[in-house]
Amino acid sequence: MAEDPNQTFPVDKSPVKCFMEEMYAGNSLRSTVALGNEKERERVYDTIFRLPWRCELLINVGFFVCLDSFLSLLTVMPTRLIMICWRFLKTRQFKKLSAVELSDIGCCVALCSGAILLQQTDISLIYHMIRGQGTIKLYVVYNVLEVFDKLFQSFGGDVMQTLFNTAEGLANSSMESTQYWIRRFIVDEVVAVASSIVHSFILLAQAITLSTCIVAHNNALFALLVSNNFAEIKSNVFKRYSKDNVHNLVYYDSVERFHISAFLLFVLAQNLLEADGPWFGSFLCNALVVYVSEMTIDIIKHSFIAKFNNIKPIAFSEFLEDLCKQTLNIQTDNVKNNLTFVPLAPACVVIRVLRPVFASHLPYNPLPWRLFWIFLLSTMTFVMLASLKVMISIGLKKHARWYINRCQKRKLHSD
Repeated sequence: MAEDPNQTFPVDKSPVKCFMEEMYAGNSLRSTVALGNEKERERVYDTIFRLPWRCELLINVGFFVCLDSFLSLLTVMPTRLIMICWRFLKTRQFKKLSAVELSDIGCCVALCSGAILLQQTDISLIYHMIRGQGTIKLYVVYNVLEVFDKLFQSFGGDVMQTLFNTAEGLANSSMESTQYWIRRFIVDEVVAVASSIVHSFILLAQAITLSTCIVAHNNALFALLVSNNFAEIKSNVFKRYSKDNVHNLVYYDSVERFHISAFLLFVLAQNLLEADGPWFGSFLCNALVVYVSEMTIDIIKHSFIAKFNNIKPIAFSEFLEDLCKQTLNIQTDNVKNNLTFVPLAPACVVIRVLRPVFASHLPYNPLPWRLFWIFLLSTMTFVMLASLKVMISIGLKKHARWYINRCQKRKLHSD
């Protein structure tokens, strides 16, 4: 029966009668909260449980993919260059380099240029300049550096892709076009070196800023974390995102977590060189605070981004499957959603901060004995890094195969 549009509702009820009607009318929040269903219940538990677990798993796997790439730069690339030099010394004739070898040479030039320039940087001067700023200014400085870090991270990936493409063209070029490809390779290399150097200085400044907050005794670290993380939530959660945007955003968080690890390594190296008294416990506590806050903010951010944009937790499992395929070099339909990470700038920063630590343990005289210890420490470091690289690479590939097989079995059962 249709409602009468001319029906009137009595308003001259007594207060007692009105209250009693409210008592027996139903849910006390019925006027502002609608009755839920199973779908709403599923959304609640997706936000609380299912999505945080899958998101954190994806970010952690992405972190280890970045670490594997970083270790490849410090172990595989030097080994290949040594093999190129050995081949030249053995045959006494120049052989046309392959695209992989040209790419390694380009990365080596960028890495050495950045590391050499960072060695000339006076960290103490920058540290005291930053330390003289107030807590609010530290927050502003760190956020500005973080913005430029993300910009150069994206730009650096494009630059290295361009350099590798030119290396491919130079390796396959004919005699007539070799000069053109050489000029193009040199130009791309200059751009890559410049981008890597600028990005290295940005990361070094970020590391110094974080170190300043950690060693301060005025709760500057907590102020920085709260303000920075709140700004991150505010700038991301209430925006509209597509599934591809969320995919790339998770990868940015993986790279950011790797950069934070490099910053904490910088703080550890500075403490080894300069700290007095018991400092290791305080360092571990501060590092734990940084990691836990970063993990918590990432979980909150992605949970509510997924909630507001109707993205199911299964999407993060699909992202992880794509990352596993990337780990195994399996071509996917959308290459743009691959994790892009250029470890040149973090490597320059790590080399810059670890060199004084190694130098402090070297004898000054005599020179042959000093050279022997340099060779010994370099060899030991290389062996340890190479061993870690092999273990991480094997672990990532085993996990990738297992996860892809698991996803395929699940799809077969669902069909």
